[in-house]
Amino acid sequence: MRATYRVLCGLTMLLVLVQSAAIAFGTFGILDFVSGGDDYTKSIAEDRSADAGGLGQNIHSFGAMAIALVAIILLVVSFFARIDGGVKWAGIVFLTVVLQWVFAIVAFSAPVVGILHGINAFFIFGTAMTAMQHAKAVEAEAPATAPA
Repeated sequence: MRATYRVLCGLTMLLVLVQSAAIAFGTFGILDFVSGGDDYTKSIAEDRSADAGGLGQNIHSFGAMAIALVAIILLVVSFFARIDGGVKWAGIVFLTVVLQWVFAIVAFSAPVVGILHGINAFFIFGTAMTAMQHAKAVEAEAPATAPA
């Protein structure tokens, strides 16, 4: 279970990287679409056409669901992994993911909150990395038991 805990932490970090790359891809797709003389309208935004950055936006949306799922699984695994402080760190990762969703939802009505959404991604990455490092440190400190 300790290895599963570490893998889930690493997967969370990887998914955050995919998220940031995907939203950049989508945004630059929109800019390319507009620079070609096209108008980016509400119907195009809702259609999520690949020509208008839709692929990056779709990857970002599915990635958000994947991160939420991994955070939930990490929290559940933390109760069985027997890592000192593991539940605490998994809980912090989970809370930063919940906060990320709150920031995203609020940002649709108050776009300035999108700044917090972007910054919080670093917190998700950082807390997942801390959780993984903590799990490795705890494992390294554990004395090896020899058969009697």
